[in-house]
Amino acid sequence: PPLPALGAMLAVPRIQRLDGAFFDPEQAKGRPLLVYWWSSTCPFCALQSPSMNQLWLSQKEAGLQMLALSIDRKPDDAAAYLLKKGYSFPAAWASPTWRKAFPKPRGLPITLLAGADGRLLLAEKGQMFAEDVAEMARLM
Repeated sequence: PPLPALGAMLAVPRIQRLDGAFFDPEQAKGRPLLVYWWSSTCPFCALQSPSMNQLWLSQKEAGLQMLALSIDRKPDDAAAYLLKKGYSFPAAWASPTWRKAFPKPRGLPITLLAGADGRLLLAEKGQMFAEDVAEMARLM
């Protein structure tokens, strides 16, 4: 599917994260939510992910909720990549079955940012530069 329209409601289903905890949509109510589709084999994701991790580290205390959705073939591949790179953002493996409930827009990486009201403030396909990722903090 194409990117969702700005202003549309972002409704992410419950999913188990790679750390064993669950992302529950209720935890994002009244808070900004950043959804980041990525893969350990995507060269553009490799360039964007350090900035996404920095944004997470700088904004989590301010209430940012984040869900990084890996489309790797196996969850172990995604978990190993995160460990190797030292990324701490909350990540889950988006299985093909789970993606039926929350389809990934065409392209990679995909970055979606919803405001505290659940409406999309930003929807980007492709690599974002570090300064563009950092600028998202001003939208929240």
